[in-house]
Amino acid sequence: MFYVPALPFTPTGMERITAIAYGRVQGVGYRYYVSGCARGTGVDGYVKNLPDGSVMVVAEGSREALDAFTGLIRAPGDMVISVRDLVVTPGEATGEFRGFGVRW
Repeated sequence: MFYVPALPFTPTGMERITAIAYGRVQGVGYRYYVSGCARGTGVDGYVKNLPDGSVMVVAEGSREALDAFTGLIRAPGDMVISVRDLVVTPGEATGEFRGFGVRW
């Protein structure tokens, strides 16, 4: 008998993005803003400050949810947050996340 290690459950129709936000995104509540966008669109993953002053976002969900999410995390019209550039890289969902969190 062979042992096959369990792989994380990957829901059908789910996708993953990794996004890096550049601009005035640290020290302005951006991570918490992104968390609210995730709750509102139903995506799972995390947001984290990077040492270079940018912010990384990893999210999984349906294509429609991720499209809505990426539009929101650009923070259009926000008076304090200023996302100058958002570089989004698509990937394959792993199903490893349950909810959305802020990482340190």
